[in-house]
Amino acid sequence: MSSIRSQRKDDHVAHALEQNGFKNDFELVRFIHNSLPNMNFSDVDLSSHYFGHAFEYPVYINAMTGGSDKTREINQKLAMIAKHFGLAMAVGSQHVALDDASQIPSFSIVRETNPDGFIIGNINANASVDDAIRAIQMIKADALGIHINIAQEITMDEGDRDFAHWLDHIEAIIRSVDVPVIVKEVGFGMSDETVRQLLDRGVRYVDVSGRGGTNFIMIENARSERKRYDYLADWGLTPVESLLMTQPYHHQAQMLASGGVTNPLDVMKLLRLGAHGVGISGYFLKAAHLETDAMFDEVELFLEDLRKLMVLIGASDLTALRKRKIQLLERLVMYDETK
Repeated sequence: MSSIRSQRKDDHVAHALEQNGFKNDFELVRFIHNSLPNMNFSDVDLSSHYFGHAFEYPVYINAMTGGSDKTREINQKLAMIAKHFGLAMAVGSQHVALDDASQIPSFSIVRETNPDGFIIGNINANASVDDAIRAIQMIKADALGIHINIAQEITMDEGDRDFAHWLDHIEAIIRSVDVPVIVKEVGFGMSDETVRQLLDRGVRYVDVSGRGGTNFIMIENARSERKRYDYLADWGLTPVESLLMTQPYHHQAQMLASGGVTNPLDVMKLLRLGAHGVGISGYFLKAAHLETDAMFDEVELFLEDLRKLMVLIGASDLTALRKRKIQLLERLVMYDETK
């Protein structure tokens, strides 16, 4: 059973690397060009605060992998990036290691590589309080992510079919652990109704994780024996739609966002729409397959360009960024706060 689950982890990575991204609505959000920024590049301060912690950058390495020998190597490279740039990092689902101790090194390598870093554990909403505590202990996690992945489970041949207890489990875990708990989707977005239900159960950190990045329906469809879910390729809400739809709750929870972020402009758009931090998976996964020096150079350029774009819109920090004018196009006009 363990070898089957480890193979599934490797399959997920392989299929994720093959995907070229899906529509995520970033093209429907436009900043207004500022020809006179009245600031210098050296004035840019990207420091941010999320997960109850201060960071130099408003981006973090989102949950991806772990649970096999191959993914241990990937997690080590990702942890090197996190350490080098001071980024938070979430590991992939730890359940394979909770059930099989031989897989623990594929996750604990992250803490070994980055002993002082901010590491986020990862369990699903089927987990018990004991599972949550063991997952935290496994990697000495500074925070715990609980992923809600109904679309993936429903389309996975061997997926779960019982979901009525999820909210009860989430609430019990929040009450029982002493680290921040982030509830995150896995790429299909969250509606205002979903966020309201989470808030009612005590959730205060939410990653809307919208459509546009790694598509687990299509991954499970590729793995499936009958491959019958092509018609669900565009299922879900984009991160842009999710942030706009959940605006009434942004003052009650710290909103994080992810889903198809490939460049610094995507990051800025999500921050402008209310995200405190932006999670990135696919970009870092591809970077982790480069040689070490090239990997660091790639991420360095990404963060440098993020600073450059702040100058382009005349925003010296994230507070100023969130006040910059934007245009919402096509169907997003219904959310335009200026109308």
